[in-house]
Amino acid sequence: MAIIRWDPFREMTAMRSQFERVFGPVFEARQESWLPAVDVYDTRDSVIIKAELAGMSHNDIHIDVDDNVLTIAGERKFEEVVDKDRYYRVERRFGSFERSLALPSGVITDEIVANYEDGILEVRVPKAEEEKPRRIEIKAVKKTVEAKRAE
Repeated sequence: MAIIRWDPFREMTAMRSQFERVFGPVFEARQESWLPAVDVYDTRDSVIIKAELAGMSHNDIHIDVDDNVLTIAGERKFEEVVDKDRYYRVERRFGSFERSLALPSGVITDEIVANYEDGILEVRVPKAEEEKPRRIEIKAVKKTVEAKRAE
């Protein structure tokens, strides 16, 4: 009789395979959620947020601001009519999404402007006047000869 070393991970792998075989079709049928790629950067006058939302209409996108949190939400619909068996690969994500971003203090949320062009949503959040960076001038102090002798 041969001695076989017990490997607990082998049993876990076998159990996972059985689980996927039984429940796999159920999970494949559900729609995965997705998040659009977002760039956030700062300019002298405003905070700029750009989101990739290709294939969507501006009517499918909603922007809300509450307590200095900007939320971009929407839904990208899968509208192509092709038999499921005819697809080789489906990599684009569809369904609803919601992306929330905390805004820095000192922005004017009442004056936010949003534009949507070529699949890119651009949101401009203006900064308050006192929050804009400003340069402080440094004045050089000249020491006199008498001041050096006193030291």
